[in-house]
Amino acid sequence: MQNIEKKFWLEKFDCFSITGKDARKFVNGITTGNILNSENEVIKTCWLTPKGVMRALIEIIFLESNLEVIILVGNTHEIIDYFNQIIFPADDVMVSKPFLINRIQEIDESTSWRTYRPIFFKTEDKEFEIYKNKLNLLNHNDLKLWKINQAIPSLEREINGKNNPLELGLKDLIDFNKGCYLGQETMSKIKNVSSLKQEIRIWKSFESNLNLDVEDKNLYINSAKDISVGKITSIFKLDSQIKGLAMIKRKYLEEGSYFFSEIFGKVIINKSVGSIFI
Repeated sequence: MQNIEKKFWLEKFDCFSITGKDARKFVNGITTGNILNSENEVIKTCWLTPKGVMRALIEIIFLESNLEVIILVGNTHEIIDYFNQIIFPADDVMVSKPFLINRIQEIDESTSWRTYRPIFFKTEDKEFEIYKNKLNLLNHNDLKLWKINQAIPSLEREINGKNNPLELGLKDLIDFNKGCYLGQETMSKIKNVSSLKQEIRIWKSFESNLNLDVEDKNLYINSAKDISVGKITSIFKLDSQIKGLAMIKRKYLEEGSYFFSEIFGKVIINKSVGSIFI
């Protein structure tokens, strides 16, 4: 019998293994989470540029003999190539080739996606088909809508070579007390002076007559387009629902919950339950 009360997110992700006695130390120096002292079996973390720009959202599974790196959002080959390039000859670290892994997680609309612990199945696991058939899984469109509502960033949209994880509401994935890692100086500076320029928000349109020929992705303070308050980064249309994500300049967030788009008309903006800012 299916469990119809609870809903589940099932998706395949790229994964690779990191083995060797220096594996934890190695990953700790690259990502924003505390890999050395984590007591969790799974930890979510970020990979940044040296200037603190978001490059990937990843998940680390701690196994007895190795770490498994799940690429939730990011370019897998870029990540593996970078990891291999910075391994010193003295490091006891080896990075595997990528493989696919099935990730299953309970979800709900009022709780952050980072609350529930995921479980994983390799492609060859015989129990996978039996297990997943017992679950109430979100279909493709409902999953995309739920991700929008959770403000989960997408590659080439919110993770676009410009935004940092604090702007994307991922403050809880940054350990500000651990040692050096890529982008640490920028993250500490932003936190210490509270200098976020923008924050991610969910937007929703109520207009039925859309000007889809317009390419202007800006959001404005009013229909006169006097002041640009941010930019639309993601768009999702399902039946009568038109939603997406946008990066809103922080100084205009207190101006109200309504802004104007030349494409989508009057839009309302909200913070997701998954976003945590400084």
